[in-house]
Amino acid sequence: MSESTVSATGLQSVEVKRRHILPKALMVGLVAGLIASAFRIALQHCELGRIGWIQRLPAGWGLVVALACGALGSGTGLWLVRRFSPETAGSGIPNLKSVVMGEETLHWKRVLPVKFLAGIAGIGGGLTLGREGPTVQMGGATGLMVSTWFRVKQGEGERKALISAGAAAGLAAAFNAPLAGLIFALEELNGAFTQVVFVASFLAAVTADVVCRVVAGETPVFMLHGAPIPSLHGLPVAALVGVVAGFGGVAFNRSLLASLDLFDRIRSWPPFAVGAGAGLVAGFAAWIYPGMSGSGSILSERALAGEIAIRWVLVLIAARFLLTMVSYGSGAAGGIFAPLLVLGSLGGLAVGAAAHAAAPGWAEYPQTFAVIGMGALLTSIVRAPLTGIVLMIELTGKYDFMLPLLVSCFVAYGIAEALGDVPIYEALRLRAGKRAGAAGS
Repeated sequence: MSESTVSATGLQSVEVKRRHILPKALMVGLVAGLIASAFRIALQHCELGRIGWIQRLPAGWGLVVALACGALGSGTGLWLVRRFSPETAGSGIPNLKSVVMGEETLHWKRVLPVKFLAGIAGIGGGLTLGREGPTVQMGGATGLMVSTWFRVKQGEGERKALISAGAAAGLAAAFNAPLAGLIFALEELNGAFTQVVFVASFLAAVTADVVCRVVAGETPVFMLHGAPIPSLHGLPVAALVGVVAGFGGVAFNRSLLASLDLFDRIRSWPPFAVGAGAGLVAGFAAWIYPGMSGSGSILSERALAGEIAIRWVLVLIAARFLLTMVSYGSGAAGGIFAPLLVLGSLGGLAVGAAAHAAAPGWAEYPQTFAVIGMGALLTSIVRAPLTGIVLMIELTGKYDFMLPLLVSCFVAYGIAEALGDVPIYEALRLRAGKRAGAAGS
């Protein structure tokens, strides 16, 4: 478009770019939504099938099935990652951050199939990992793929905008939460607000959410619609949840990095053996309590409904924490979003129950604080308070949670910052950069 045309129509160059990116962002959302839906449905079938077998079979055969699913699935998943696409290890979000910052190249042709298959094998086999991180990375890879379809030139900001839009679409489809996907792309992935990224991410997130609702159903990851509305008397308890989440998030981040360092010591071992070892641990836990391994959505739903006996909450927190460290430390393809939300719900329930016992008027419904705990722990670990708050509101469908979430999330944020903890995705990105530098020297 010439300068005279721009002047005549009143359009500025930025507005022209926004208009040009709209059909591309729409395509990104459509494709990312379809991929996310297929990934979500496949994992649901794997998890329900695995749990069903373990529960229906006699104890001895149930143990055999649990161990076999864990070992074969996790071993195969890690072998795929190490053999074909090492950048698909873990959640993949740190890799996307490096791509957006211009530090790495995104190889979408290998990331998409490997992340999809390795994620199904590992998470479906029982590893305590989430599908949200993989969905975000696959969404970012989809953004780059679509940019090649439209012949967007390398070096142009439009490519990075479409990658960010794909990441937003991935998170939106994973949680049926388009606003959380948009804010995550701006707050965490880019760390800045630009009009082109905003427009592309917004359109892609909404499109992917619609596609996922049509294909996979409108049921969110966590069934929170029946959660009681918190009162003003609960704000001190919400602040206490934030304190616990702040310290807990720092412990989570440092333990996760330590687990990666520990598994690096056996890096020379065959990938299948390392993955199978982690899968055996997850499989044994699944045999003891089927909801313990995998995504953990069963645990979260029970915590949010107040159906878990308080005497077991601390045991479940410790078990899920250790399983997450083993699963993620192995290097398998899977994210930490779902695991940390499960831990947050259990921790929030524990604090709510303790507050209810001490001052019932301040915590009339302990399960309410399971919702608050999820948002606070996400904020502490990822250091993305707006994403945590908006995500919880979209999952509950109730804006009444806004005030206690604000209190809890920013208390957790302040504690994590005061302790000098590095946000987990940034820490993982820096760690990957150091390892790449050491390998190249």
